[in-house]
Amino acid sequence: MTTPYCFDVIIVGGSYSGLSAAMALGRSLRKVLIIDSGQPCNRQTPYSHNFITQDGVPPAEIAEKAKAQVLQYDSIQFTEDRVVSGHNVEDNFFITTSSGKEYQAKKLIFATGVKDLMPNIKGFAECWGISVIHCPYCHGYEFKHKKTAIMAPSEHGYHLASLVHNLTDHLTLLTSGKNDYSIEQVEALAHNSIQIIEIPVDEIQHKDGHIERVIFIDGSSIKLDALYAGIPFKQHCDVPITLGCELDEMGYLNVDQFQKTTVKGIYACGDSTTRLRSVATAVNSGLVAGAMVNKELAEEQFPISVI
Repeated sequence: MTTPYCFDVIIVGGSYSGLSAAMALGRSLRKVLIIDSGQPCNRQTPYSHNFITQDGVPPAEIAEKAKAQVLQYDSIQFTEDRVVSGHNVEDNFFITTSSGKEYQAKKLIFATGVKDLMPNIKGFAECWGISVIHCPYCHGYEFKHKKTAIMAPSEHGYHLASLVHNLTDHLTLLTSGKNDYSIEQVEALAHNSIQIIEIPVDEIQHKDGHIERVIFIDGSSIKLDALYAGIPFKQHCDVPITLGCELDEMGYLNVDQFQKTTVKGIYACGDSTTRLRSVATAVNSGLVAGAMVNKELAEEQFPISVI
């Protein structure tokens, strides 16, 4: 079958990791289709950090520049659409989109990210990625010496406290119920002047996503500038799972060091595969995935001769 809808590789997700994978493949003359729904998880985040040469640049600006560079390679196509299903027949994969199109490829790369599940707290979603943040490496410097709180499950919250304490002395832990820290952990928190508040949060008061105050269900409140939050997530796209790709114990797509999933011919990269959520990490994992898919294609097309 040779139609305009046949490709060497289909990449589902056209943000940082997907574009990085595409560039590696395009530079090896692979025919690639990128399908992107236009919903990156950091779309509210004003600036990206900890990415050399791009520190302080808006994420959308990085993505647009990357897309323009990737599409300079003639063998790469990009379409705005949403993948809704997939199946494989022998050594070929078929992907169907919400617009009703079907595409065929020898290999798949899922760079689909995760969907954060917002708690039922007024103002939380509006602040997510702006002043309600997930990572001290990505955002911590911008809130150094500011009034800061952490709202996360016990072990994760304690771990964050040790990191964030290096950035500010104004730190509070919000447990939304009776905390389950050990005696030693409570003593360590107290020694570092970190208060624990067990009253559940009811509302985050903010201005254009910038926190001003956290209101608790009993009506009490504290003034804040930043809130680190550890919240649950789910895979942004469930097609890899329907194709048989396994998740690890934390809910990420299970990949090896070469970004290969548990299904032959399917790779994954970016936020859907790791806790290390940053643009720099996504770009690196995409490069690895693209290079390894090209290697696999090359080995299939250039078999060892047996005399």
